Amino acid sequence: MEQLPHRYTVNVISAPDTSLSVFSNDLPVIKVAAPKEYGGPGDQWSPEELLMASLSSCLILSFKAIARASKLEWDDLQCDSVGTLDKVDGAVLFTKINTKATLSVADSNVVEKAERLLRKAEATCFISHSLSSELHFEAEVNVKA
Repeated sequence: MEQLPHRYTVNVISAPDTSLSVFSNDLPVIKVAAPKEYGGPGDQWSPEELLMASLSSCLILSFKAIARASKLEWDDLQCDSVGTLDKVDGAVLFTKINTKATLSVADSNVVEKAERLLRKAEATCFISHSLSSELHFEAEVNVKA
């Protein structure tokens, strides 16, 4: 890892009647539009969905690093984040975010360790901790048959 601070640059371009085009360095372009709830088409990523994707992705990437360092064998991890957007004191903001991480392991002897590492990943996820929303986290570890 490079020494902090890190900087991340994103460029967003749009015309009056088009979706937004999101660029960053040599990455693929992402098309973004308002969600259906705001009159958008509903067939493109919205800023709201991208925020939830960032949170879930950060948690999984944090877990991968922690699991690797802890030599935990695991099969797959799904992370679902649901954000509630509401109006508070005249401002629209995310008031609550529920995140559920579901991890599959092959060995029943590592379930407790796996759950502990999931919670450690949640505690180190800088995206979720950069938000002022009320955060709820649920960890589930399943043994694959």
